[in-house]
Amino acid sequence: MDSKTLQALAVTALEDGKGNDIKVIDVRGLTSIADYMVLASGTSDRHCKALANRVVEASKESGLRPLGVEGAEGGEWILVDLYDVLVHVMQPRVRDFYNLEKLWDVAAERREKASGTD
Repeated sequence: MDSKTLQALAVTALEDGKGNDIKVIDVRGLTSIADYMVLASGTSDRHCKALANRVVEASKESGLRPLGVEGAEGGEWILVDLYDVLVHVMQPRVRDFYNLEKLWDVAAERREKASGTD
């Protein structure tokens, strides 16, 4: 399964679970650890756990077992590693604090400036 299809599968699972503020960040060319990062917010630790479980189950149904799941015991920030797609499910206060969107947007801006495409 290619990374674009896997990213779409994760987004669909998050949407079906009523995930909030779902965002996809294309990190190809910025890092070798993944092609996409998918971020979503849950309303509580229980909701975050349910969202992460939906992503895991959807990937298993598609024949791909996740490489790993971290943070499920706490439920504030859960990372589901789907090889080329990293899914971050976070409570809003944790997401606001770490602000991964801004971190990766800054990296994208620097990449564009370095390549002269700004």
